[in-house]
Amino acid sequence: MTTEKPSFLERLNNWLKQSITIRLMTIGILILLLLIPISMVENLIGERESRKQEAIQEVSSKWGEEQTIKGLVLTIPYKTYNKVFEGEKTDKFKLVESIEYAHFLPEKLDINGDIVPEIRYRGIYEVIVYNSKMNVSGKFLAPNFDDLKIDNANILWGNAFVSLGLSDLRNIQDEVSIKWNGQQYFFNPGVESNDVIENGISAKLPLNAIDSSNSKIEFSLNINFNGSSSLNFIPLGKITQVNIKSKWQTPSFEGAFLPDKREINNDGFTAGWRVLHLNRPYPQKFKGEAKGINESSFGVKLFVSVDEYQKSMRSAKYASMFIALTFLIFFFVQVLNGVKIHPIQYIMVGLALCIFYTLLIALSEHISFMFSYLIASVSIIGLITLYTKSMFHRALLTRLVGLILTALYLFIYSIIQMEDYALLMGSIGLFVVLATIMYLSRKINWYEIKTKGEE
Repeated sequence: MTTEKPSFLERLNNWLKQSITIRLMTIGILILLLLIPISMVENLIGERESRKQEAIQEVSSKWGEEQTIKGLVLTIPYKTYNKVFEGEKTDKFKLVESIEYAHFLPEKLDINGDIVPEIRYRGIYEVIVYNSKMNVSGKFLAPNFDDLKIDNANILWGNAFVSLGLSDLRNIQDEVSIKWNGQQYFFNPGVESNDVIENGISAKLPLNAIDSSNSKIEFSLNINFNGSSSLNFIPLGKITQVNIKSKWQTPSFEGAFLPDKREINNDGFTAGWRVLHLNRPYPQKFKGEAKGINESSFGVKLFVSVDEYQKSMRSAKYASMFIALTFLIFFFVQVLNGVKIHPIQYIMVGLALCIFYTLLIALSEHISFMFSYLIASVSIIGLITLYTKSMFHRALLTRLVGLILTALYLFIYSIIQMEDYALLMGSIGLFVVLATIMYLSRKINWYEIKTKGEE
């Protein structure tokens, strides 16, 4: 009795089913296909983060925007005369009078105050806002026009004013007045000249040439205002000293200058800056507009170290690696234990791993990230472990898969929590995983496994 040889199509079909190369290629294609839902998850995180920013912007627009304090600036107008010729081919002209401004910056500028933070809610989103009470004090030297080459007869002493810049005037809470050499003057909205301060308040100072003979002019004022997210300062003094304190525990110092001294603990933070006029590119007195003033800004941001969307995005960055490692575990179980796993089953496991991220995002918007991660990971580990039990029909292999998945999720969580060392620990972890796989598979004869499968 002769046995009929299998046809070419049957041999090809058997080869496709048993070939390790084909299995690896299939797994690679499935991983590439699963990058599509991973990309959709990352887009979802970005969309939810954009909604949060919109909520922050909406609350900030009503409570108070990011604030920048600029000032004080003493401004004295003066008259100038320009020739205006009566025609193109004539020497006849007339003098046209115009008003320009000379600006004098403080010899000493001290800013001291508190930042009282508060968390407001817009729907499910948290918005950081604050109230700040600042004392601004210091002294000016008597205005001297000799270096500016302005004739004393053209100086309009009676129109002098002092101005204070604040980026969002709508949220000043109290009347603002300045004590100027013992006299009190009240501020009004707006600034006559925007050479230095584009948005702010100003107070008229009826100076005269006799007043300018005083060597020093001392001033002091208090301002109470609302803001959100950050508070910045412009160092207009020849010596600018800023000291602030707050109960916020995670400040981020930013801008052109870092604080000379700072202390951060569970009770909040204190910070102090000392900036000299030599540290900035504009002089103490000038005519018209000076360049580089806004670029010298510095301050503090009420920073959330890593919010839930940043953490979710971090975890999503490892999604492709996570899927690849999980599929690699299934592949080794398949080839070493003779378990048959269909590509559809790989897809089911991969989709479960992708759903983890949507669960994580949704839960983290309502509860803490730690508990969100715990609930989402336990759910997905339980789902995949129960599913593998139906595939492997072996309790030992099922428990092994569950333990490996648990270890992987713990590893990813530890990386997310490490802001500064995340890349280092992630690289070391991947190296250890790869070294372990290479060590465990070093004695495998892949051709022999293939031959066994084909027989």
